[in-house]
Amino acid sequence: MERAESARSRRTGGGTVLGFPLEGFGLFTSLLLAFAAAFFTFFASTCVAIFSLLGWNLIGHHTVSYADSYRYVGFPAGLVVLIVALPVFGVLWVRAKLRK
Repeated sequence: MERAESARSRRTGGGTVLGFPLEGFGLFTSLLLAFAAAFFTFFASTCVAIFSLLGWNLIGHHTVSYADSYRYVGFPAGLVVLIVALPVFGVLWVRAKLRK
């Protein structure tokens, strides 16, 4: 019990998301996390778009190309997340550099 309390008191406060600390990232780690977030978003949104088009084509007897899910959903979503994540993780990296 004492170990957990001492570990909490040593933290300088950078905040957490789902229990993961948001402080002390290096440059490579920050870039890796930003690109991983964009990569995951691209594939998750593309998967949802493909299944949505599958339902649209089956239920409505339409013939929409599945390539549209990559072009109009997956790529823009991944790009938006990358554009947001790079500055966020860049700021976290700069803050970690300034604290040293």
